[in-house]
Amino acid sequence: MKWRTVIFTGCLCLSVLLSGCGKRTDVGKEDTFIYCLNEDRTGLTKVAYEFPGGDASEKAEAVLEELKKPAEEIEYTTPIPKDVEVQGSELRGSILDVDFNSAYLEMGALEEKLVRAAVVQSLVLIDGVNAVSFTVDGETLKDSAGFPVGLMNEDDFVENTGSSPTAYQTDTLTLYFADKDGDRLVPQKTDVRYSSNVSREKLIVEKLMQGPSGSEAYPTINPDANLLSVTIKDGICYVNFDSTFLTGAYDVLPEVTIYSIVNSLIEGTEAQQVQITINGEADAKYMEAVDLSQPLEEKEELVAAEE
Repeated sequence: MKWRTVIFTGCLCLSVLLSGCGKRTDVGKEDTFIYCLNEDRTGLTKVAYEFPGGDASEKAEAVLEELKKPAEEIEYTTPIPKDVEVQGSELRGSILDVDFNSAYLEMGALEEKLVRAAVVQSLVLIDGVNAVSFTVDGETLKDSAGFPVGLMNEDDFVENTGSSPTAYQTDTLTLYFADKDGDRLVPQKTDVRYSSNVSREKLIVEKLMQGPSGSEAYPTINPDANLLSVTIKDGICYVNFDSTFLTGAYDVLPEVTIYSIVNSLIEGTEAQQVQITINGEADAKYMEAVDLSQPLEEKEELVAAEE
């Protein structure tokens, strides 16, 4: 009878422990967490998670493993499907590259969007990870329309009321590039078609980084720079680059590069000022010439006169 007593006592202890522990989906204000999918995989839910020690790369590996493990409770499901494997992850500065196997491409559009949102938003919670890029078998992930998804952070997954995850819209942007002498700005109107899940301010900066079309205008931003985030709050557009941005790549005045960004964003969004930061810090000078410590207003005097 002794073994029955042991089993009964063990079961009783387990029951007490379970009843005394909250569910992982009961995330308090001070709790650390990751994002998983809800039970029917139609939305995201926060799940309590204690981030391990180590550097940002080690933490990222641990989070990716956790996002793949079977769920411990029925209230959530881990986002990465059974057949989808993480083939590797690598931190470049503050950008984390994550490579998946080809099974990633077999997910439906809605599930893929939710999986991507959960993985990216979980990873950028790690100190030292400001943006995430996805590849599949080493190739850049593209959306359903064939456009590269590019760098992602939490700002890319804001709900768009009334739009589906695969909705697209068209618009005309006025972007400012350099003139042939590199000392004035010239406006260029550009027709764009883009995902409704991409903010207008991010689209503007990405199009500036791609450079102008035609031969009447010239690029201003180092093409090797990485855009980490773009957000608008209280009338200020915050544009966060990595440190590569500070290295000029073209023969243009430093002011022309900075105000190509500032003027384009103020004309194309509701922002009245633009704050450019480097890896989240606002204490830099661009090319040792333009102070980036304070938000900037547009400079119409830099725009070349129409001929």
